[in-house]
Amino acid sequence: MDSITQAVLGAAIGEVALGKKIGNKGAIAGAIVATIPDLDVILHLFYTKFEMLSIHRGYSHSIVCSIIGALLLTFILSKIKWFDQISFKRCLLFVWLCLITHMLLDAFTAYGTQLLLPFSDRRIGFDSINVVDPLYTIPMIIGLIASCWLYRSHKNRSKFTTYGLWISSIYLLCTLLHKEIVATTIAARFAKNNIHYTELLTMPVGIANINWYGVAKTNDSLYMCKYNGFSNTDEAITVFPINDQYLQEIDQHVATKMRWFAKGFYTVTKQHDTIRVYNLQVDMRGIVIEGNQKVPTVGYFKIVRQNGTFVFSSGSVQQQ
Repeated sequence: MDSITQAVLGAAIGEVALGKKIGNKGAIAGAIVATIPDLDVILHLFYTKFEMLSIHRGYSHSIVCSIIGALLLTFILSKIKWFDQISFKRCLLFVWLCLITHMLLDAFTAYGTQLLLPFSDRRIGFDSINVVDPLYTIPMIIGLIASCWLYRSHKNRSKFTTYGLWISSIYLLCTLLHKEIVATTIAARFAKNNIHYTELLTMPVGIANINWYGVAKTNDSLYMCKYNGFSNTDEAITVFPINDQYLQEIDQHVATKMRWFAKGFYTVTKQHDTIRVYNLQVDMRGIVIEGNQKVPTVGYFKIVRQNGTFVFSSGSVQQQ
C-alpha cells in the first residue's frame, strides 16, 4: 500500500497498544515503525533499477525480518524515555504488529511481497485491493482523530481507533470475497467466448474495488476484459500475443527475472533493437492506445541492445 496508509495503520496500532499509557506518542511511534520496511527504497542509491526489482519488498518485507527487526527495534525503544512505562513484552508485540501488518497489507496488493525469504523468493500477492484505496484508510484516520484529539482525555480513548481498525479490516477481507465473485464472473465470460486458458488473473483498478481487469493466459496469448461492479454490459475482450520468443534474444538472466516479476502475466513487443515488456501483474492500469494500436497497460520495461550489451530501463506510454 501507499506510505500514508502504512503510517496510518501503524499509528492506529500504536494508539490501541500504547495510547492509554503514553497518549499520542503511541500513535507517533507506530507511524514511524510501520514505515521502516519501505526504507528499502533508499537502496536505489546503490543498486540498479533491474536489481531493485527483487530487492524492493524483499528481505525488508519478510516474516523473518519482522521478527528480527522487532527484537532490535524494541531494544532501541526500551532506551527511550517515552517507553519507560511500557514493558518489554508489550513493546515487542507493538513493534512486531506494526512490521508484520505492513508486510501483510502489501501482500493484498498486486506488486507481491517476498514474505518467505530467505527460504523462498516467491512473490505472494492476493491482488484484491489497489495500492491506494481511501475506503480502507479513511476509517482508521477518523478513529485516530477521535482518539488522539477529540476524546484524548476519555478514559477509553482507544476504542474509537479500534472501531476504525475493525471497519478497515472487514473491508480488506471483503475485497477477497469480492475478488472471488469477480473471478467467477470473468471466467464465465471467457468460457462464453470459448477462450480456454491455463491461468486467470483478476486485478482491481482504481479505488473502492469497483473496476477490475481479468486476464486469461493461454500458451501464446493474453486475453483481457474489463469488469465493472455496477454495469451489466459485457466489455469487449482484447487479445495480445505474449511473444515470449523475443525474450530468447536477450540475456537469459534478465529474461528469467522478467518472467518471475510478472508471475507469467506479460506481453513482449519488439521494434528494431528495443524490446518492451508489459508486466500486467505489477502495472495494471488498463488497455490504452499508443499511436494506432492498443497496448495492455501504461507502464513497461525497456531492454535495448547497445554495443553488444543490454541496457535496462522503464517507461510509460504517451497516450494520445
